[in-house]
Amino acid sequence: MKICIVTPNVILNDGQGRVNYEIVCEAIRRQHQVTIVSANLASDLLDHPQVTWVNHHKFGYPIQLLRDLHFAFQSWTWLKKTAHEFDIVQIDGSVTIAPSDFNVVHFVHSAWLKSPVHLSRTRKDLYGLYQWIYTSINAHREKLAFTQAKTLIAVSERVKKELLQIGVPEQNVVVIHNGVDTNEFQLGESDRAALGLPLSVRLALFIGDLKTNRKNLDTIFKALQRLPHTHLAVVGNFQGSPYPALAKTLKIDHQVHFMGRRHDIPKVMQACDFFVFPSRYEPFGMVVTEAMATGLPVIISTSTGAAEIIDSSCSVLIDSEDIAALTTAMEVLSKDSILCLKMGGSARSIAERHTWSNKAIQYMDLYEARCIS
Repeated sequence: MKICIVTPNVILNDGQGRVNYEIVCEAIRRQHQVTIVSANLASDLLDHPQVTWVNHHKFGYPIQLLRDLHFAFQSWTWLKKTAHEFDIVQIDGSVTIAPSDFNVVHFVHSAWLKSPVHLSRTRKDLYGLYQWIYTSINAHREKLAFTQAKTLIAVSERVKKELLQIGVPEQNVVVIHNGVDTNEFQLGESDRAALGLPLSVRLALFIGDLKTNRKNLDTIFKALQRLPHTHLAVVGNFQGSPYPALAKTLKIDHQVHFMGRRHDIPKVMQACDFFVFPSRYEPFGMVVTEAMATGLPVIISTSTGAAEIIDSSCSVLIDSEDIAALTTAMEVLSKDSILCLKMGGSARSIAERHTWSNKAIQYMDLYEARCIS
């Protein structure tokens, strides 16, 4: 079988890119030929005899929207000439508006645009306007791409519901939840001091984008005001972020430890007591299952897609805007280390049922079935 995958990234340290990496690895294991149209490719795939890389270089546009549109145009032009050579063409979302056999949907921009906390509603400035333009254009491009895909693969039931709301026929949608690397993310302990984290405190962890309000770090900060003995490790690029200043304004800066962007996330997770992630809009949230695989109980919002695969034995589900509920959940896990250990064990068990190898098998079984039919 000849497979073509069109996506900006096929790499490990990227949510969408990781899904594609695992699909490629399973395709190789089954002796299929894979052509990858991308800007980035994992080094271990570069010289593989079953992999052909069509390198659509990144261009240094200063705006993400322009980079996305450039890649979309490049890939569309290329597919017009070559799509007939493949048994399966897979794309991701709106990376191109060319017809495809499978479109893997990680995010539905039209759903995010409707959110009352979309940045265009919370920031009445040029950045808010840019976010409205960016989301609106992507929502339009997605609808074109979705209508030209034979099958859409949603990464959660939440995403499936959003696809149905914009008119995608239910029979065209399959759900395959994202996976987790249970070898990279393992139970264990790491040295807080070596990570620059405080030793004798209960330590929560947040990982996410610090430039916008979607991941909802501001609500965590408000809960932290009521929990003077709980500290928070924050992983993410905080250059140009409003959150360091907000921590000072709320007088919790001594409790919040900004760690910047990290390449040792499993070690950071092993140093913490629980994970808190009350995202306002999250189609899945791979970082949640990665924390679970590390043995951390998780506090997440009901609007997070990963909530579909977990239960109260390992998590606490809250409304993303309920500060009181978040405070209570953090307080309970801060005070009860035995409960944390118990919930962390349950979290690990659930993560082990959702490994990347299992997910990749589901994708390739689906692709092979399409070719047979």
